[in-house]
Amino acid sequence: MRLYGYLFFFLLPFLAGAQPALQGQLTDSLGQAIAGAELFLVQKMALTKSDAQGFFRFDSLAAGPYQLDVYAEGFQGRSLVLQLPIDTLLQVVLQPFEREGPTVYVQAEEGNYGLQQFRAVDWDKMLIGAAKKSSIIKASKLQGNLAANNSRQVYAKIAGLNIWENDNSGIQLNIGGRGLSPNRSSNFNTRQNGYDISADALGYPESYYTPPVLALEGIELIRGAASLQYGTQFGGLLNFRMKRGNKDYKLLWNSQQTGGSFGFYSSFNSLEGRKGKLRYYAFHQYKRGDGWRPSSAFEQHTAYLGLHYQWNEKLSLSLEQTYMSYVAQQPGGLTDLEFRQNPRQAKRPRNWFRVNWAITALDINYRLAKNTKLNFRQFALFAGRQSLGNLEAINRVDYGGPRQLIKGQYQNFGQESRIMHRYKIGAKKMGVLLGGVRLYKGFTTQAQGLANADSTGSRADFTFLEPAKGILNSDYNFPSFNFAAFAENFFSLGKGWSITPGLRYEYIQTQADGYYQDLLVQPSAEGADTLRNEAIYEQRGRNRSVFLMGIGLSYRPKDQLEIYSNISQNYRAINFNDLRLVNPNQVIDPDLQDESGFNADLGFRGRWKRHLRFDFSLFYLAYQDRIGNISTSRPDPENPDLIQLISYRSNIGNARVLGLESLIEWDILRLFKSIKEDKGLLFFNNFSILDGRYTQTANTFAQGKLLELVPPISWRLGLQAYLGNYKASLQYAYTGSHFSDASNAELVANAVLGRIPAYGVWDASFSYQYKALRLGLNVNNLLNKAYFSRRASAYPGPGILPAEGRSIQLSLGWQLGLK
Repeated sequence: MRLYGYLFFFLLPFLAGAQPALQGQLTDSLGQAIAGAELFLVQKMALTKSDAQGFFRFDSLAAGPYQLDVYAEGFQGRSLVLQLPIDTLLQVVLQPFEREGPTVYVQAEEGNYGLQQFRAVDWDKMLIGAAKKSSIIKASKLQGNLAANNSRQVYAKIAGLNIWENDNSGIQLNIGGRGLSPNRSSNFNTRQNGYDISADALGYPESYYTPPVLALEGIELIRGAASLQYGTQFGGLLNFRMKRGNKDYKLLWNSQQTGGSFGFYSSFNSLEGRKGKLRYYAFHQYKRGDGWRPSSAFEQHTAYLGLHYQWNEKLSLSLEQTYMSYVAQQPGGLTDLEFRQNPRQAKRPRNWFRVNWAITALDINYRLAKNTKLNFRQFALFAGRQSLGNLEAINRVDYGGPRQLIKGQYQNFGQESRIMHRYKIGAKKMGVLLGGVRLYKGFTTQAQGLANADSTGSRADFTFLEPAKGILNSDYNFPSFNFAAFAENFFSLGKGWSITPGLRYEYIQTQADGYYQDLLVQPSAEGADTLRNEAIYEQRGRNRSVFLMGIGLSYRPKDQLEIYSNISQNYRAINFNDLRLVNPNQVIDPDLQDESGFNADLGFRGRWKRHLRFDFSLFYLAYQDRIGNISTSRPDPENPDLIQLISYRSNIGNARVLGLESLIEWDILRLFKSIKEDKGLLFFNNFSILDGRYTQTANTFAQGKLLELVPPISWRLGLQAYLGNYKASLQYAYTGSHFSDASNAELVANAVLGRIPAYGVWDASFSYQYKALRLGLNVNNLLNKAYFSRRASAYPGPGILPAEGRSIQLSLGWQLGLK
């Protein structure tokens, strides 16, 4: 019987015509056929089953790369990445759950490409990526200054990003897309392995912790329409996927030592492997540097341990612990004139910043049935940040008095449960339902006051000066609570069509409970008289219920071509803990309102043979009550006869952003079939055009103005060579001129607001691997361009924050393992 089956499968292509088919057989490790297994061909959205002899077949397929997902009861699932046509019968061996075998790859689809899209349905990660603007950065394909997480190089192929480049150490990530502020990536729902890592996902969604790129498997982004699965943020999802441990080794040690310009040194060491059902990954990174500018030294420790246990065929557990701490000196900002004179000068030797970040997470996956999977994810964050320094305008001299100290503490607890269920639609199509609930409780405290008397010097002393009458500038608790329920359903409609509707319900409760100082001081002949020093207590709270809806549509006219569109509502709650900060450069409207709006995408992406990948898309982002900064004036607190220019943060009005985002990757060497897979010459072109404007506002300063932080042009292109053990890259990044505030101020004396001029930067890297040794050379800002990407109203400014000049890094890495 098996002989006839083989003859039938070999002869059928000749009877059916020239268009290739995918055909094969499933067996176990003993060569026994596996019947009734489900096989899902992602690009065709087609589902079939293996017959009694384990044979399967997909007809009428064009040549090109495909992804085949295989599921069989009692066996490890497999994802096979194939390149059609295949001239032989594909033999796929599945391993039982007690034994974990290697994944089968036939002419790996990703090749040298460093960027991929989410699968339409990802059973392992329990997500639906169909019709969404998604990107997966493959960390193993990155080239550049990875020891310092250089954002220009890491995110070079993500279209439309605005990157603030003042953090030369790579400790904090500052990226924003589609006209959203890059400040600590706060407009993204930022996660690690699917759980929150920001300070407070509701009231203060800023990320002070960024995992080392050297420890990552990949970086996942869904821009725009991600709110239904992950949260309400306008920017979408940013998820860092950590390595899980090499399952082919009992113990594997990786080490990379990097040294470079301005005293930079990084020591990264990791241990990983598998012992029976347990896989583990652990790392520690120590990083320090003196900085490009004076008074910009830093020191950081980051550590992580991940344990992943496959209990049995149905149940797996993961336990993770992350810890990060750093202290950094911040040289402050410059005025426009000072930047032109010497961008390396520094004026704030007494400013410091310290962060401690600890995250614990437990992840449980349970396969309830062959087509139903559950996930339970619990996480807790215990963290703190302290900023110390002089916040006075940068065009004023620091006379050496007591500095301002701001202390924030964050304790957050969350639980997210998901269920994913596959079901048939007709004989050969598949539907997938994804649903879940989320509970989140945050406890944030924040206090501001004068620092210890010893802090009149320049050392890092993060203790408060005992205030008069025990009254600080402010002292608040900011409790928050969130309940969310969400659902999406992927429908395969046939003939290349699929549709994914979804909805999300959010109940959000944010509160503020504490006091701020009412202080009146009058100059006198003896120095100063305190006329009033009172604590004004207040309690504020806001509860809201939000319903969000969205829908995505995908059409594949050909196997390697997709037209996709989506629209999804977004929502962003205000940050209560910003309201009572004392900042001489900025005033915050105490009546701030939440922001709402939506994202919409229309895109065209695909591949042409083995050489070319592309993704072109148009988007529309609509904002209601957008929060922004405008330039205004008030009497100088120290001299009422003078007028002081300040930044006023408020709901400016309604706005919209229109944009074109495009990416082309062309592996030139793949034009030649004789070239081996470990060689490639990859050219990429990442080009975006954005237009952001206020459409309706009662504020005369902003009426008809361009949106702040929206570069009209972002262009990144590069050439990456993969030649066996040699790798090299050359990259150019250009960002167009744009404004830092809604009033489109060209120049302000304190440099907090103003135009950000256009800039372009070159980076180059080279690496060589000889057996277990790796050597690397990287040069950032190759032509030593003087530029800046940010004007800050507070820490780490205020004023212009120059980007780093030319720097060189050398690295040596090695690997030792025990199988």
